[in-house]
Amino acid sequence: MTVHSPATDLAPAILNGDRRALARAITLVESGRADHRAQATALLERLATAGRQALRIGLSGTPGVGKSTFIEAFGMMLTAQGLKVAVLAVDPSSARSGGSILGDKTRMERLSRDPNAFIRPSPSQAHLGGVARRTREAVSLCEAAGYDVVLIETVGVGQSETLVADMSDLFILLLAPAGGDELQGVKRGIMEMADLILVNKADGDLKPAAMRTVADYAGALRLLRKRPQDPAGFPKALPVSALAEEGLKAAWDDMQALARWRRDQGHFDSRRAQQARHWFEAEVREGLLARLTADPVIRARMEALGADVAGGRTAPAAAAAEMLAVLRG
Repeated sequence: MTVHSPATDLAPAILNGDRRALARAITLVESGRADHRAQATALLERLATAGRQALRIGLSGTPGVGKSTFIEAFGMMLTAQGLKVAVLAVDPSSARSGGSILGDKTRMERLSRDPNAFIRPSPSQAHLGGVARRTREAVSLCEAAGYDVVLIETVGVGQSETLVADMSDLFILLLAPAGGDELQGVKRGIMEMADLILVNKADGDLKPAAMRTVADYAGALRLLRKRPQDPAGFPKALPVSALAEEGLKAAWDDMQALARWRRDQGHFDSRRAQQARHWFEAEVREGLLARLTADPVIRARMEALGADVAGGRTAPAAAAAEMLAVLRG
């Protein structure tokens, strides 16, 4: 009798670009059940042999900057060129239920109806920085399904930018027109990660302010230390208008030029290799912690030490040292 599993059932359909199979596979990799994790690992292992790659673009920006409007307009432009676009939009999670608060498909109505586009809202499940734990695996699934560009949208808070930069080929920071004072509010670390800064809403009455903002950020970028993975002129700031659909082609041309240069210089593949190693080590750490907390004796000891720390009876560092001593036996 033939034994069916997601690896044997879903893999051929995903490789043929079946969107329903892709959605089922992403649901599988997002599951925390041990049997689902084993099935997801087998599926990813099988799909990895296809060797398909997409251009992974991380996109961040503060709420209200127009990320969804930009992604829809940008995605529609790419699909009009015959490209297949996947959007992994990571929503903030409800702390109570773990479910998505925002609905990205309702905010990208035109793009969600495009047969060459795939949109997947995903609750962040309270993981660090609002980035879904399995987003990187969902990216691999989208690549296997034949998508040319994968856009990874972050909620734009906390450490999410760092995590998304660690799974992207290009990192784009989307900002709104602002005065000089607001320039001080953008963290230097985020600017140092950005490959392109796009100032959105460069239309109508806001256009002059947007152009001034572009000039301000262009000046700030010139003061940053030169990175080895950048050609001359990068990183740069550009004006765009998602509403008027202006500046999108120029931004895409720059993204392609940057990715092409990095491929030619060897930076693209070396970055992918570093990212793969980073996520391997993260998976090992996560697995070790899960295995430790599965032991009732160890879990009880951690709970007791945690209560001591919360009650001010033990310093966090001392409690951690005691816990590690217990683990060493």
